[in-house]
Amino acid sequence: MERFYQNTTARTILALVCCALWGSAFPCVKIGYELFHIENAGSQILFAGYRFFMAGVFTFLLGCILEKRIIRMKKASIPFVFGQGILQTTIQYVCFYIGLAHTTGAKGSVINASNAFFSIIAAHFLMKSEKLTWKKVVGCLVGFAGIIIINLEPGAWGSGFTFLGEGMVLICAFSYGLSSVTLKMISNREKPVTITAYQLLYGGAVLILIGVVSGGNVHGFNTKSSLLLLYMSLLSTVAFSIWAELLKYNSVGKVAIFGFSIPIFGVALSAVFLGEQVVSVKNLAALICVSIGIIIINRKGQEDRMESSAGKG
Repeated sequence: MERFYQNTTARTILALVCCALWGSAFPCVKIGYELFHIENAGSQILFAGYRFFMAGVFTFLLGCILEKRIIRMKKASIPFVFGQGILQTTIQYVCFYIGLAHTTGAKGSVINASNAFFSIIAAHFLMKSEKLTWKKVVGCLVGFAGIIIINLEPGAWGSGFTFLGEGMVLICAFSYGLSSVTLKMISNREKPVTITAYQLLYGGAVLILIGVVSGGNVHGFNTKSSLLLLYMSLLSTVAFSIWAELLKYNSVGKVAIFGFSIPIFGVALSAVFLGEQVVSVKNLAALICVSIGIIIINRKGQEDRMESSAGKG
């Protein structure tokens, strides 16, 4: 399995599948807000809690099927996996929903895309085998340029910086970036599917608790809305499970860089499901920048051999 996940083609396809699934969540969330009559932050957090707790249940069931047994964590792993749930699921999505309610979509998208930088910088300081290189820096800068390009709209950037707006989105990006590193750091404690299942269950449960305490309310369950929530939960199950496998067998930088494609997929899939305009020179230029950034970081060279040698040591 290690050789499969380290294969450049397999890694690229699987990472893009994850990002496409996460990108599809953008129009799904918008549609979900209408179907479930969600109007305030408490309800948004509760909605997210339902989604990720259900994703945890599905991942748990998937793990039981794959392992042909009830998957359990070792007692020594519990604080690490629960901490991962707080960082990767609870903190990230509380900050994400509150932040986007107080800033423009363009600023939120660009700030959130900085998570790739945080992943690579955090890996440099927390993992001996993953040092910051010029290739990683250039790849991130080119990919980040694509995110800026796709959000170039008159008046889209608003003005100023507030803690509840841009500050919260920045914390979200930092939480997501750091969680990619901590996920790799604990990947040898349990199998990726076990870590994913329990971190989603715990993180989702805390989101539900926060949503309820904040006065959140989610109603309007019918066939259409329930199928949407089911899809959003399943996409998280698939994406987080594959992402965990990729991070276990690859350097953080080689995986995190694909995160720049999430807004690209979000724009494209919003055009499909919400009827938004997508074909433009701006979007094509953004796609090219993100693709070049991915190629730069995933291109094999002397740095990769040094990194591999350091990892084995």
